[in-house]
Amino acid sequence: MSDEAGDRTGERPGGRPGGKPRRGTRDGAAARTGDARKTPKARKAREDRKPRAALAQLAAALRTPAAAAQPLFAQAPKAWQRALPYLVVGVFVVSLLPTTIAVLANDYGMDGGWAGALGVAQTVPLLLAVTRPLPAWLLVLAADTAGAVLLTQADAVAGHPWPWTPMAVVGYLVLMACLGLRESIRNLVGVWLVTGALGAVLGFFPPEDTTTTAALLFVLGGIVLALTGALRGLGDARQRIAEQESISEAERSRRTLLEERARIARELHDVVAHHMSVITVQADSAPYRLPGMPEPVQQEFAAIAASARESLGEMRRLLTVLRAPDPDGAQGARGPGEGGAHGERAPQPGIGRLQQLVEATVRAGQPVELSLAAGAAGAAPPAVDLSAYRIVQEALANVVRHAPGAPTRVSVTVVDDDVLVLVVNGPAARDAVVEPDGPGTGHGLVGMRERVRLTGGTLDTGPLPDGGFRVAARLPLHAGDGAAAAHEAHASHATDDTNDTNDTNEANGERS
Repeated sequence: MSDEAGDRTGERPGGRPGGKPRRGTRDGAAARTGDARKTPKARKAREDRKPRAALAQLAAALRTPAAAAQPLFAQAPKAWQRALPYLVVGVFVVSLLPTTIAVLANDYGMDGGWAGALGVAQTVPLLLAVTRPLPAWLLVLAADTAGAVLLTQADAVAGHPWPWTPMAVVGYLVLMACLGLRESIRNLVGVWLVTGALGAVLGFFPPEDTTTTAALLFVLGGIVLALTGALRGLGDARQRIAEQESISEAERSRRTLLEERARIARELHDVVAHHMSVITVQADSAPYRLPGMPEPVQQEFAAIAASARESLGEMRRLLTVLRAPDPDGAQGARGPGEGGAHGERAPQPGIGRLQQLVEATVRAGQPVELSLAAGAAGAAPPAVDLSAYRIVQEALANVVRHAPGAPTRVSVTVVDDDVLVLVVNGPAARDAVVEPDGPGTGHGLVGMRERVRLTGGTLDTGPLPDGGFRVAARLPLHAGDGAAAAHEAHASHATDDTNDTNDTNEANGERS
């Protein structure tokens, strides 16, 4: 980047003449931020935000479905959050195990050995529910069923809940929550129906004077499964939406890139075709312009003309394919009057037409100043000449769309063997109506990058401290001969996407 480009870019910090350098501005902002963080009010606000952020992360982890063989909260960002399911289930196991043994032995009058075995069988498998909820459910269901059968022979079962003890109900509901967060709707419905059916079967053989809990577990289990299953469904839906948005964004970027390459290929074809036509005319007219030419020389010129005509015909066929309508008859992205015969015969613009472009933009209400170095229009080869014009055109279109009324400066200079293009605009006018941010078409900056890449130059774009924007491009004057440009155009023609991107109006247009 030339010194002039750097001077023009750096003279606008803060929108004030003679303002401090940007580094100083950032240091001052950082110092002020550091001072603000030291105040008690700022510290209190920051401390209040921490619990809310932690709860938000937990809610997000709860909604994020875990893959097979993954524990719950496996996608949580922090280690303590990933360990939280194990901690919660462990607390339930530690609490329920001694309680179950004591209640079965003391209240139900069961033998101590059987009470201990049932307590372990009904509670320890809950640890497996964090990673394998379905096998854990089978183990717990079998243990609870065996416990219900053994309780029919207990000495003091009368007057107590049966077939599911209160501890078994609590452990089973914890298991239902783990199932609801992991399994599919079909599995959840199956688990719920099996639980109800087993309770109904056991209900036909109740001990005397017992309170049945089959219906209670069936209802509570269904509620827990419904709530956790709905939460998992919400997470699944959000994940699918995120994946679809990612795929759509990738396809949009790819389509934009192909469209812009196709457009550049057509324009480069027009440039190269002009030179090929000149070669053909010169080779055909050489025998008439230079009389007395030997026969071998005349044959050589005839061969040159034939090769040039053949190459020109191939390029025209490629251009016809690119400009052809879609198979469905649609004209792609072209509007009325674009493409067709008019598009084939229209000359490509260059640096020499930047004055007209700026004047049209000024008439549209955008204050623009143009600084065009003497001889810049004639110094650039056709490909660089066209690329410089298109970069300025896209940049001005972006200013009109996103910063209406902003003072804008356009500078085109030639330094050594490079054409330097600089477009700098300030912030939008206060009373201007700025188009709201959106995804856009993505053609603006993508097109600039593609044009700069094809000419072997560099592009630097970015916002300015005062709210403006800067576009700076360096285009080498010796970017390659016509053969290289034609080769690049031929490679670009291989793409199937033939939509002609928006030929940006000189005062209006799309921005990426």
